[in-house]
Amino acid sequence: MSVFADLPLLIEPAELASRLNAPELILVDLTPAARYAEGHIPGARHVDTRRTQLGQPPAPGLLPVWSDFQALLGELGHRADAVYVLYDDEGGPWAGRFGWLLDLIGHRRWHHLNGGLQAWLAEGRELSGAVPAPVGAPVGVQPVADVLASREYLLAHLHDDDLLIWDARSPEEYRGEKVLAARGGHIPGAINLNWTDCQDPARALRLRADLSELLAARGITPDKTIVTHCQTHRRSGFTYLAMRALGYPNIKAYAGSWSEWGNHPDTPVEC
Repeated sequence: MSVFADLPLLIEPAELASRLNAPELILVDLTPAARYAEGHIPGARHVDTRRTQLGQPPAPGLLPVWSDFQALLGELGHRADAVYVLYDDEGGPWAGRFGWLLDLIGHRRWHHLNGGLQAWLAEGRELSGAVPAPVGAPVGVQPVADVLASREYLLAHLHDDDLLIWDARSPEEYRGEKVLAARGGHIPGAINLNWTDCQDPARALRLRADLSELLAARGITPDKTIVTHCQTHRRSGFTYLAMRALGYPNIKAYAGSWSEWGNHPDTPVEC
């Protein structure tokens, strides 16, 4: 049995530190390359976050070229019994996006380091400059899980009573005051809760201890099918992660996010 088997999705630095030599561990660092080069958690393999997205306008947050993602997983040493631990230096948006991609291929054996690198550094834990070598060849994984929402899906289900859209952008973007696409505003009916409101800066960017109460107060409840998005599904990587950590059963991410919706001429918009 894996030494991670009894741990929740969110793990603390001490729990990771005692398991760094576990043979099943694939430790993924999603910080900027310069930050990784300055020092990273021992054994961590760096992933350029651009490799988790398509990276092309008008919707750069769409799925990456799938053969490239298969190659990335091969370099990391992906296998059926692997346990991933993911972290970035922002408390979880890129880690959440990568975890969502793992969910998409049906690999749910992953954890997030609560607070990410900030929490590790706050405890004065060891860093390393060693860079692990790539492991192997591309792996033939495919999207299999129903965690991806498309523009067409949202248009078809926009008025369903059991669907809730969580817009993780800033209030200014949501209200159309800050415009980062051809049109500003939000998807009709979407609930706005800025992703950073879900973090606790006093605890090194860990998830807020009262997060379930905060979500309930906003109407973001686990009885709904919840689709989360932002501008490019980076910030909503964190909100996906947060709901996953809280055990929400029916969650998806809209990878196209506002960069697709707000740049499309025929999608409905509210301000």
